[in-house]
Amino acid sequence: MPGLLTDKVAFITGAARGQGRAHAVRMANEGADIIAIDIAGPLPPKVPYDSATPDDFAETVDLVKATGRRIFHRIVDVRDYEGLTSAVADGVAELDRLDVIVANAGITIAEAWHDITPESFRDVMDINVTGTWNTVMAGAQHIIDGGRGGSVILVSSLAGVKMQAFMVHYTASKHAVTGMARAFAAELGRHHIRVNSIHPGPVITDMGTGNMVVALNKAFETNPTLVQMGTPFTPNWIVEPEDVAASAVWLASDEAKHITAVALAIDNGMAQF
Repeated sequence: MPGLLTDKVAFITGAARGQGRAHAVRMANEGADIIAIDIAGPLPPKVPYDSATPDDFAETVDLVKATGRRIFHRIVDVRDYEGLTSAVADGVAELDRLDVIVANAGITIAEAWHDITPESFRDVMDINVTGTWNTVMAGAQHIIDGGRGGSVILVSSLAGVKMQAFMVHYTASKHAVTGMARAFAAELGRHHIRVNSIHPGPVITDMGTGNMVVALNKAFETNPTLVQMGTPFTPNWIVEPEDVAASAVWLASDEAKHITAVALAIDNGMAQF
């Protein structure tokens, strides 16, 4: 039985682990070949969790290959416009087409407003906002040239529809991604390209490793009344990366062929309370 994305090609950033890996594996299971990009190396100094490694990236490659689909992969920083553009062009040349973009790469830094430095603010904005723009710019023309239309999915956050306490820079960046999706949807729609943003709440990924919990607790102490913001309606506080990937697959598929400029929350109602 054909999958939802049979014989399509999906370009995914931040694919070494976490949500990016889940997108790659789920889309491959649905019949897509994959162009996978990741920095697979050190993140900016104030990022408190462990960085992805080349071994993490190699594991994603193996998992995609195990589905029987093809994968082109390259280590690239999404802040590197030329490197990203070259990687996507090479991937399209090898896999023959491009249909889906998932701009997933991003970072977060937990710190109270007065602890944010110009450097940490710039790092978050450069990766989450400029990196997302670079991703769309690197891939969109290839989808247009294919003449078949396609789907672009920008990974925002609960912080992109509500806010995230103790993350002014992250909240600003994810609101920017939400607006970027709507703006791209307006201009790319004439090419039958749909653009949507997805907004997960807490997800079980490696963003919880290293000193992330220590950093969060330090920030919480500055204003404890904000800690309970984002209470879910259901008993579920967190989701798995695969849950987010399921929504991305649907948006990428023809089942969502009339859905564009939508901000899809995957947060158990957290943004509403």
